Amino acid sequence: MSTADFTVLHPEKGDYHFKDYQQEREQFSWKQADEGFSWKQTGKVNMAHECIDRHVAEGHGNKIAFHYINGDEEAFFTYKEVKEKTDHYASILKHHGVKKGDFVFVFLPKHPDCYFAILSVVKLGAIAGPLFEAFMEEAVKDRISDCGGKYLITDEDLVKRVPKNDLPSLQKIFITSGKAGSDEVQLQDELHSIQADPFVTEWVDLDHGLNIHYTSGSTGKPKGIIHAHRAMGQQYLTGHWVLDLKEDDVYWCTAHPGWVTGTVYGIFAPMLNRATIVINGGRFHARSWYSAIEKAGVTVWYSAPTAYRMLMGEGKEAVNEFDLSSLRHLLSVGEPLNPEVIYWGQSVLGKRIHDTWWMTETGAQLIVNLPSQIIKPGSMGKPLPGIEAAVLDDHGNELPRGEIGHLAIKAGWPALMKEVWKNKEKYSSYFPFQGWYLSGDLAVQDDDGYVFFQGRSDDMINSSGERIGPFEVESKLIEHPAVAEAGVIGKPDPLRGEVVKAFIVLRNGYVADEQLLDDIKKFVKTKLAAHAAPREIEILEELPKTKISGKILRRELKAHELRKSAAG
Repeated sequence: MSTADFTVLHPEKGDYHFKDYQQEREQFSWKQADEGFSWKQTGKVNMAHECIDRHVAEGHGNKIAFHYINGDEEAFFTYKEVKEKTDHYASILKHHGVKKGDFVFVFLPKHPDCYFAILSVVKLGAIAGPLFEAFMEEAVKDRISDCGGKYLITDEDLVKRVPKNDLPSLQKIFITSGKAGSDEVQLQDELHSIQADPFVTEWVDLDHGLNIHYTSGSTGKPKGIIHAHRAMGQQYLTGHWVLDLKEDDVYWCTAHPGWVTGTVYGIFAPMLNRATIVINGGRFHARSWYSAIEKAGVTVWYSAPTAYRMLMGEGKEAVNEFDLSSLRHLLSVGEPLNPEVIYWGQSVLGKRIHDTWWMTETGAQLIVNLPSQIIKPGSMGKPLPGIEAAVLDDHGNELPRGEIGHLAIKAGWPALMKEVWKNKEKYSSYFPFQGWYLSGDLAVQDDDGYVFFQGRSDDMINSSGERIGPFEVESKLIEHPAVAEAGVIGKPDPLRGEVVKAFIVLRNGYVADEQLLDDIKKFVKTKLAAHAAPREIEILEELPKTKISGKILRRELKAHELRKSAAG
């Protein structure tokens, strides 16, 4: 492959932080990413301090930190107000027993309270566990029980999805809004009775636990990926270089903090760069999103390919209703970005969309399209300076350029996960070849160093940028009284990339009809999560299995589906 094989998009004119790729690669050291942090002088480490208090101490307390929009509702919070809020929340949590190293889960909608809660937990040196607001009982239970979470911050609506009786480790639940139950703590009431301590921050070391996000796999329950405070250097630098955040930028990452993108690039990276963050509540709707951009004057926008495809499907008419001239830099994450979406961005929005690649386990962006570099539509971009990427064969040997193999990253970058909670075997599985982290993605790298995604090497499903483990869905399906066996795959979909499709064998006495299939879909949706529920269910007499172990052969189900689609 070479640049000549592609209709490349050249960089737009601009004063970008990142200038020369080759020069930066040659002279780069991760130490330079930490130079602006206060802990370099004081030796006192805490991510929340660097995100908030440092800026206030340096005279930027009046800078807008959060701009909240939810329909007609709107609110602003300066960095000084965020410091005061998080100091107060942290003081209340500390009063009720939260201490360094505790797991504190945050189950809230996209609202400033969610962001205050996560940052308050981090201030105390506790480990924040953001949960996606669409999670249902089973997903909540699995995550909190796995690491023995002691505390939960939620609201009066979402607490109804918390199975308290099945969570013996849970000692206390804090309610941010609405009425609290007799066994819960109402945070707003506590604000009046417990005084804020402006020095509540607990100092930790760089390898201390920061946050935990659960990532699904093709086998077993979701695994808890823990990151450390040391990730801040890489998160700051990618915010500076890849997001290209500047002093006057208004930044919107559309992901909920329950997903790792919403925490790392919705909170930490932009706050480390002292940006103004847009928090947009409510569900996706093209016109409400365009309205938010216009109202907030968004300059840097980070979203997912599915969202861009949905906006593209709305046509130019919706775009023309709004003034989007504030936009200067667009990025994408979560799944492969189709070339036609990039061309749409250039044509309709007047801006290139820059794809980025990273994973929950990697903690920060690794392969990126930088604003000052050429974009090859369909490519994930090039490895960031400080990152060495390679395409390996099944034995760990580096393949020549242009050949498909396993995408691997040389271990040692600062944001790499600290551990997989209580699962050393799983952690080790990411490093089958000496010194290399194996992503699970298949890729090819061209002669210019650009990386192109080719597929997954396992059974993971990527739907609308959300990773879904088939095992978790299969386990929930067979809890339905009508389902004897289940196999789940990702079916290719032009809008979402993939959708969840289930193949099931019914128990005796059950007759297949639309009502039963709808009931099974609803069962998974209400017990696990809406995004994990099958959009299609096909009934089979039997599922393909291995002869010896009886393991379901998902690859044969996938092949069956692809043959069926090809036949029309």
